Amino acid sequence: MERETTLGLATLLSLLGAAVDDAVLRALDGTGLRRGHGYVVQRLLVGPATATQVAAELGVSQQAVSKVLKELMALGHVELVADDADRRSRPVRLTTRGREAVHRARAVRADIDARVAGEVGTDELAAAHAVLVAALDVLGIREQVERRTVAPQDGRLG
Repeated sequence: MERETTLGLATLLSLLGAAVDDAVLRALDGTGLRRGHGYVVQRLLVGPATATQVAAELGVSQQAVSKVLKELMALGHVELVADDADRRSRPVRLTTRGREAVHRARAVRADIDARVAGEVGTDELAAAHAVLVAALDVLGIREQVERRTVAPQDGRLG
């Protein structure tokens, strides 16, 4: 089904991204999670890390990451892990509660994908996916997306 719009691709992507974020946050209602937490949670999917490591990878201040990690710890989404190589190091990892929140967010995104596929078909969805990956390349952020180190747009987590 062909749908016309006068909006450009970049505008549509921006609006779509915000709408998907809102849908995910609605699904995470009651978890205490907010948009800024997502950058840190995504990085922790790669594995445990210290606030200093996360800050360097996301290009934000160590203080901002420390604040977010304290919030996530208080909410039960992350926990400290021992670093046998350096007892002064304080890496954190996602808890079961944190991983459950990730699964809920992924389920929302998968549902959106399935609903869009139902509207346009799997071939069109695959073509759209290719366009979006190309957009990541054009903007020079594909590697950051794949490494889960995308920095917040305004350089802040809060």
